[in-house]
Amino acid sequence: MLSYRHGYHAGNYADVLKHTLLLQTLKLMHKKNKPMVYIDTHAGAGGYALSDEFAQKTGEYLEGVAKLWNKDDLPPPLQDYINDVKHFNSPDKLELYPGSPSFVDMNLRDNDRMVLHELHSADFATLDEQLGADKKIKVIKGDGLQGLIAAVPPLERRAVVLIDPSYEIKTDYQEVSKAVIQAHKRFATGVYMIWYPVVNRAQTESMFELLKQSGIRRQLRIEQAIKADSDEFGMTAAGLWVINPPWQLDEIAQTTLDYLGPLLNQGGGSTQVTWEVGE
Repeated sequence: MLSYRHGYHAGNYADVLKHTLLLQTLKLMHKKNKPMVYIDTHAGAGGYALSDEFAQKTGEYLEGVAKLWNKDDLPPPLQDYINDVKHFNSPDKLELYPGSPSFVDMNLRDNDRMVLHELHSADFATLDEQLGADKKIKVIKGDGLQGLIAAVPPLERRAVVLIDPSYEIKTDYQEVSKAVIQAHKRFATGVYMIWYPVVNRAQTESMFELLKQSGIRRQLRIEQAIKADSDEFGMTAAGLWVINPPWQLDEIAQTTLDYLGPLLNQGGGSTQVTWEVGE
């Protein structure tokens, strides 16, 4: 259960979409000058060296962030994303990739805070070393889905929650839905961003069916498939399922995918921005 390391996948096409829209969600939330909390259930190590054995073994970043690195025609959401990645690197060389907590840390205001959960011992140690000394950031070694329930409702009454597990075991899909439904009962106004892979389409959709039948309103699917669904091994698509997306996130997502779709498509791919449950 604890064998997954995001270093193998850092900067891949799924990270490009996830982190671009996470940053835009923060920007939209920051339009109100009120404090907020960012809660991450599976925070990872906080940052990744693309030269290490994990990244080099798969080379997934070459089909993700690397394809945007030298582009001069990026739409604003993707330019914001690349600007933040470049903050971690020398001007002309892509060597490091920030994890979700590092992206958020770069954009945290003085009155915001973070609650980060990580269960993997090595990744927790790296994350805690990198960010744990900041008084606005709480780094917790433990199960993030359980930690989410304990973290809501936050005192700020404004939150962005990223749920980004490995989905290594089949029960992860159902556990994510159950945790989000439980958290939503405690804190109905939070923005919940569920990252998901499509390895087995039926498995993914079963998770979302629970959410759609829960009575929770305002559920938005944002998905990029780089290939057609397949029974073969490997992820063919990935996306974000967002509950309570801030106003205009759907439009921003469409602009982002209009650019990424043709750039990252490996044959038979598609994109969608779909309101699965409305107001």
